Amino acid sequence: MNLTDPYSAGMFDKNPYVMKNDVKGKIITILDGKIEERGLSLIKQISRCVCKNEIHELIITDEEAGPGSQVNKVAYLGFMEIEQGSVMVAGDTLTVADKLIGTVAGFDETHMPNHLNIVIKSAARQTGVELSVQLGDSCVFRQYGLHK
Repeated sequence: MNLTDPYSAGMFDKNPYVMKNDVKGKIITILDGKIEERGLSLIKQISRCVCKNEIHELIITDEEAGPGSQVNKVAYLGFMEIEQGSVMVAGDTLTVADKLIGTVAGFDETHMPNHLNIVIKSAARQTGVELSVQLGDSCVFRQYGLHK
């Protein structure tokens, strides 16, 4: 039995996800904090499955980041509860209350199995408070180019 992870082994030369459902949820906690030397280690895998009713943390960086990289400069947006599960992939866009926040850089599993850190690459590293996020705001992760 071969247990090699195809992402870590470099078996894919392109993103294999052709179409997928959006991940939808709502903000259940708003955060207001920034750290300059967080040391998040994004996993090499480009995707994670997220299921209905799970709760995950949204973290923003303005650093160049992607699967397998380290992220230091972060701002904490908040926690979201998943209302429609799917596969989340690096490069998916995140909108909160119909406002584009950025794209998924990758995933940090520091707090698993409690929650996944979903790291969002954005032009501006802003907290949930700075973005005027409200409890109950809708969150949508969309595959770039598949939806309006």
